[in-house]
Amino acid sequence: MADKRLSVALIGNPNAGKSTIFNLLTGLRQHVSNFPGITVDKKIGVFQIGSGEKVDLIDLPGIYSLFPNSKDEKLVVDIITDPTNSNYPDLVLYVADVNNLERHLLLSTQLLDLKIPMIIVLNMIDIAEANEQSIDADALQKELEVPVLTMSGKTGYQVEELKNKVEKFISEGKDAFVKEEPFYCMTAGEKVLTDNVNAAMNSDQSYRSKILAHHHEWLSHLNAADRIQIKSIAGEAGFDNIKGQISETMNRYNKFGYLIKSTLNKPNLSSQSFTEKIDNIITHKIVGPIIFFAIMLLMFQSIYSWASFPMDLIDGFFGTAGSFVRSILPEGWFTNLIVDGIIAGLGGILIFIPQITILFLLIAVLEESGYMSRAVFMFDGLMQRFGLNGRSIVALVSSGACAIPAIMSTRTISNRKERLITIMVSPLISCSARIPVYTVLIGFVVAPGSLGIFNTQGLAFMGLYMLGIIASLLVALVFKTLLPSDEEGSYLMMELPQYKRPIWKNVLLTVKEKVQAFVVEAGKVILVISVVLWFLASYGPGTQVQDAELEAISMSTQQGLEDTEKENLIAAKRIEASYAGHLGKFIEPAIAPLGFDWKIGIALLTSFAAREVFVGTMATIYSIGSSDDETSVTGQMLKERRPDGRVVYDFATSLSLLIFYVFALQCMSTIAVTKRETNSWKWPIIQFVYMGLMAYLGSLMVYQIFS
Repeated sequence: MADKRLSVALIGNPNAGKSTIFNLLTGLRQHVSNFPGITVDKKIGVFQIGSGEKVDLIDLPGIYSLFPNSKDEKLVVDIITDPTNSNYPDLVLYVADVNNLERHLLLSTQLLDLKIPMIIVLNMIDIAEANEQSIDADALQKELEVPVLTMSGKTGYQVEELKNKVEKFISEGKDAFVKEEPFYCMTAGEKVLTDNVNAAMNSDQSYRSKILAHHHEWLSHLNAADRIQIKSIAGEAGFDNIKGQISETMNRYNKFGYLIKSTLNKPNLSSQSFTEKIDNIITHKIVGPIIFFAIMLLMFQSIYSWASFPMDLIDGFFGTAGSFVRSILPEGWFTNLIVDGIIAGLGGILIFIPQITILFLLIAVLEESGYMSRAVFMFDGLMQRFGLNGRSIVALVSSGACAIPAIMSTRTISNRKERLITIMVSPLISCSARIPVYTVLIGFVVAPGSLGIFNTQGLAFMGLYMLGIIASLLVALVFKTLLPSDEEGSYLMMELPQYKRPIWKNVLLTVKEKVQAFVVEAGKVILVISVVLWFLASYGPGTQVQDAELEAISMSTQQGLEDTEKENLIAAKRIEASYAGHLGKFIEPAIAPLGFDWKIGIALLTSFAAREVFVGTMATIYSIGSSDDETSVTGQMLKERRPDGRVVYDFATSLSLLIFYVFALQCMSTIAVTKRETNSWKWPIIQFVYMGLMAYLGSLMVYQIFS
């Protein structure tokens, strides 16, 4: 192994604490990408052992057994049954929750039978000891014939010992890390089957051949000829996939049951545990939903109240930066590009980093504490009525951050129809990209103030989220009625983890990763669009912009306008005569019934790339249309008037625009991931059209009622 870096994979059940150990080992030396050809997150990092040698670490998706039910689980099975796969590990760190060993040992015994070198890490030993539980790791190691150690990903207990065992694997080889005798004893029929598959595949791994017989139809590393041959062998052997799975699972549970009894010591508890007592309240059919919505309300209040001060600082910084750059650079197109294009555009979106950070922070805390799993369990019955699944609540809540990972999270939903409906309605939940739009426009609809202990604008913010949630459920009900179903209704089977204090390192790494991705992705789009928009708003066909400027100068002279008013009139006339002005006026007849003018039309068009571009676009338009670099985009919008002198952003127009952004699918990345997850252009097109119609009709109705 001296010629190449060791590849180590973290494998384990969901909620085993793999990510905690991954963060503990790698720190900031990690990044997230995708596995080739699919949108499953690939989290990889590097850690260093005592000898100074660096080791590659990959955190594979959580999986319960080698009989997968979801796309993520199938990916793991595909990798570990294919030694030629680029992600196939030299060594597996199998992470199990020592407090739930009865459920977590199943997968480990399957991996042992695949002859993959392995270290078993019994995580969360600190929680076990707090509950007066103990485990004889040496006895378990003797029975399983591979290294076993207890560990706490939270406190770092035994992390150096884990590194020492990895170093031992490098120096001494894999013999001490592979179980020689199979854990699972195959039936006579299974032996005949695996012998024939071994011969056909030129393999000596009997259990691997059994897994190939189970999953030959979808394993990507098998070619068409292999699939036909394995299918024929299985048919001749009378192999029953389902019966084989049940028989093997029961056999393994029976066999390692005595191991747990002999190695794990639990106190006899006559009363309910702390987790059970809390669950009686948290998951109560009446109290539970009230608590959930109270948490959501507090989350939105926090987004408004905690973020206001840093947002003011960022706003002031970009205003000052624009004035400073203009003061040191000579007048001309380059200065205008920097100030009105780049600084105004980026400042318009970066000001919302505090709100987005708080949102991601609070969601990460809910997930780390174990509460989100309870929300899944609690809302399963309700979700079923709307054609969804309890796991859909994860996607719907995650959509509050971003629809892209939310749609990707639906891979855990095994029922195709329920998964498709969840994908189709997830973008209706207000995501973090809508926060900038909501923040700017809510101020025009709801005056600052308080209602009891609550901020009125925070309540309006939650109201928009609730509108998206209600709409998603109603649309889900429509899809439930319209879409045919070729599967039986699904059932929810999941493990509720113990409540635990969030590990702040994990939380902060998650927030850093999410915010960084948001800023980088949004920043790239906004930078390009801001530059293009600056050009479109600064230049026009022929000499129209210059003619408009001369007309404005003449008008200002006739009217005796002051210098500031004169400059604003010139800027307004120039942008109206520009390419952007022509484009906005072209679509104005279609959007005028919604209360939108041509400037809003420009923002609608540019924000089809990403919703958050709306604010950057408005910042660019109103920076070009104003001589005041330090006035915020909100301040510029407040001054905007229609040709008849009426305020543009009155109650009706602002509310209409809010409704439009609640419903419209303005995110190219969401369209792309929907196409990838459904493997068809049909569904993203349907998604785009139905959400566009809801947005237009909703805005039309609101404006016509309130104008």
